Amino acid sequence: MTQFLLRHFVPGWENTTDPEIRERYGVLSGITGILLNLCLSGGKFLAGIVTGAVSVTADAFNNLSDAATSVVTLVGFRLAGRGADKDHPYGHGRMEYLAGLAVSVAILLVGVELAKGALDKILHPEMVRFSWLSVGILCASILVKLWMYLFNKDLGRRISSAAMAATAADSLSDCVATSAVLAGLLAGHFFQLSIDGWVGIVVAAFVLRAGWEAAKDTVDPLLGKAPDPALVEGIRQTVLAHPEIVGVHDLMVHDYGPGHVMASLHAEVSIDADMAATHDVIDNVERELGGKYHLIATIHMDPIATNDQRVTEARGEMLSLARRLDPAMTIHDFRMTEGPSHTNLIFDVVVPHGCTLSDEEVRRELGRLAKERDPRYITVIQVDHSYA
Repeated sequence: MTQFLLRHFVPGWENTTDPEIRERYGVLSGITGILLNLCLSGGKFLAGIVTGAVSVTADAFNNLSDAATSVVTLVGFRLAGRGADKDHPYGHGRMEYLAGLAVSVAILLVGVELAKGALDKILHPEMVRFSWLSVGILCASILVKLWMYLFNKDLGRRISSAAMAATAADSLSDCVATSAVLAGLLAGHFFQLSIDGWVGIVVAAFVLRAGWEAAKDTVDPLLGKAPDPALVEGIRQTVLAHPEIVGVHDLMVHDYGPGHVMASLHAEVSIDADMAATHDVIDNVERELGGKYHLIATIHMDPIATNDQRVTEARGEMLSLARRLDPAMTIHDFRMTEGPSHTNLIFDVVVPHGCTLSDEEVRRELGRLAKERDPRYITVIQVDHSYA
C-alpha cells in the first residue's frame, strides 16, 4: 500500500536525498494522517456518546489531537523544504525537527489531559453502556492505527525523518491504547467490572511514554547530537584513499536538517609537495564527498614534514605518550624545532569525550612524560576536543 501511494502521489519518490522529494513524503504523511485521524475521532466520539465511557471519549480526543499534529507535521515539512535566504543561509531544514518537537509536546499535553479525566472517573466510578457498534468502531480503529504505524515507520525509514518516526511511535501507542479501551469495554459488559477510569490511566501512560520518546528523538538533533559514526568513518576513509593526503583531523559535521549537512576537516599533506597540485586534489576530494554523502564539504590543507626521520620518530613518541593517558587520544599538526640546549615539540592533542583529565592536566602530564623520555624536550601543546 505504501509503495502504491508513493508511486501515485510522490513523483521521483526513489530520490530520498532530494529536499523537494522529502517535502512530498511529508505532505503525503500529513494529509493521510489528517484524513484518517478525523474519521477515527468522529467514530470514537459517536462510540463515547453511545457508551458514556470516558476512556472512549478520551481516545477520540487523542485522535483529534493526532489530526492536529499531522497538520503541524505537514506545515513543518513544507517550511523545511524552503531554500536558503538572507536570514537563513543554511536553509530551513531544521523546521522538520521543530515540527517533530511540536508533535511530541502535543502528545504529552493530550496524555496529561487523559490522565486527569481518567482519575476523575476512578474517584467517581459508574458503569458504562455496552454497544457492539462501539466495539466495531474500536476494532476498526486498532487496524487503521496499526497500518498508520507501519506506513509512517516505512516513510521515516526511507528518508531518515525524526518527525515521521515520532508520528509512527504515536500511532503505535494509539493502537495499544485503543486495545486497552476495547478490553475495558468488554470487561465491563461480560464481568460487570467498572474499570473505565483505570483503562483511561493506562491509555494516558502509553500516550505520555510515546510523547517522551518522540521528544528525545527530535530534541537531540536540535541540540547538536554526535554525527553517525558510519558517516564519520566513511568521510575519513574517502579522504585518506587519496595518497597525497597522509592524515585527517578536526573533522566536524554540522546538521542543519535532513538534506542540509555540512562537513569540515583538516587534511595533512606533505610540505614538500607541489601546493598547486595538492590544492587541486583537495578540491576534487570536496566534490567527491559532496556527491557520495550528499553534503557540503570544506577541507583545510595542513602541510607537514613527512620526509624527516627525526620528526617522524618524535611524533611517534608523543603519540605513544598521549595514548598512555587515554588510548583514544590522538595528536596532529606536529612540528619540531631543535636548538643547542633544548628541542621544542609543538603539537595539538585531541582529547576524547569521557576523559577525566582537565586540559591543563593533559598538558602537564604530557610535558612530564616527554621530559622523562628526553630532558631536552619542551612541549608546547594545544588541547582540542573531538567533535566526531
